[in-house]
Amino acid sequence: MNYWLMKSEPDAFSVTDLANRPGQTEPWDGVRNYQARNMMRDAMKLGDQIFFYHSNCTEPGIVGIMAVAKEGYPDDSAFDPDDKHFDPKSDPANPRWIRVDVKYVRTLARTITLQELKLQPELSDLALVRRGNRLSIMPVSEAHWQFILALE
Repeated sequence: MNYWLMKSEPDAFSVTDLANRPGQTEPWDGVRNYQARNMMRDAMKLGDQIFFYHSNCTEPGIVGIMAVAKEGYPDDSAFDPDDKHFDPKSDPANPRWIRVDVKYVRTLARTITLQELKLQPELSDLALVRRGNRLSIMPVSEAHWQFILALE
């Protein structure tokens, strides 16, 4: 099993939104970064565990856990000119963008804030706390996963 962290702005899509979706499942669409796309396409597998991270908000941090419910497939939001994630260069015959479906597992008992994560020497090599890392999807080692869960 692999472990991941995926960021979303809570104003756009929150852990509560995911919990309230039919089947508590949602396509994770709109990713327009090649490195993040490659992770969804090549590395994310059914059942992988994911930290749900609220970003660009008053208190950014890990707020929940979800799991990969469907492995990578074409993100058709790229083909819809009325969608905010439309990409005129993406071709349905050769899709440029990929998404996975995620399923709600649970909301954490408390938000584990970015500030708190940065203070942990055990997490100094976690991509999230490294300077300049702005990816919306990133791998998390099993050791980091377990350490972060213990902070809850």
